[in-house]
Amino acid sequence: MVGKVILVGAGPGDAELITIKGLKAIKEADVIVYDDLISRELLNYAKKDAELIYVGKRKGRHSFKQEEINKILVEKAKEGKLVVRLKGGDPFVFGRGGEEILALKKHNIPYEVIPGITSAIAVPEVAGIPVTHRKVATSFTVVTGHEAEDKKEKQVDLSKLNADTIVILMGITNLENLVNELLQNPKRNENTPVAIIMEGTTENQRVIKGTLGDIVEKAKKENAKPPGVIVVGEVVNVLES
Repeated sequence: MVGKVILVGAGPGDAELITIKGLKAIKEADVIVYDDLISRELLNYAKKDAELIYVGKRKGRHSFKQEEINKILVEKAKEGKLVVRLKGGDPFVFGRGGEEILALKKHNIPYEVIPGITSAIAVPEVAGIPVTHRKVATSFTVVTGHEAEDKKEKQVDLSKLNADTIVILMGITNLENLVNELLQNPKRNENTPVAIIMEGTTENQRVIKGTLGDIVEKAKKENAKPPGVIVVGEVVNVLES
């Protein structure tokens, strides 16, 4: 009998920000295949005999290829097990959830998706930055700061984005290049506010604020490291009194 795979969004970092439905799936799972950015506290809710498989991706150390992760999900489901694929944030916001579903469909594996709170919105707001604010920002866009290396063409061009607020995920290691692109955008200049929020929503959260003119220097001085979210726009300072 074929089992089932449930893609669960673990939320932005704080274990308490997972959904009730997501937590229920963790408690019932026979196998949990989890990422690097999930709160390890969530694994304490797994059954004692549940199999825990780490497949995290981090620059500078061995990372599982997506094809390897897909294979694990398919094989464990074919063993008749309930598999939870636990992913940071939301499975469909730069989480490759769609790729995993396509692999499951190819092998006729039943699946379900349980959404998670995306770090693109939650991390800034916990740090006191609303991505929209009346009369200041009526639009926002979320982009990746690190595109796939096997892409033939670059898809994200920060010099052309017109949204009032830009939220960049996975961009800290590429910060200088991102800033240079943003400075070519007619809507931005060296005085445009920027915030870098590291390990957002957790007890280790750190926030570095500056402008496009000085954020690179500040990030180096403060030793900014992933994981983190970058926010660009006037909303960065809108709640400061």
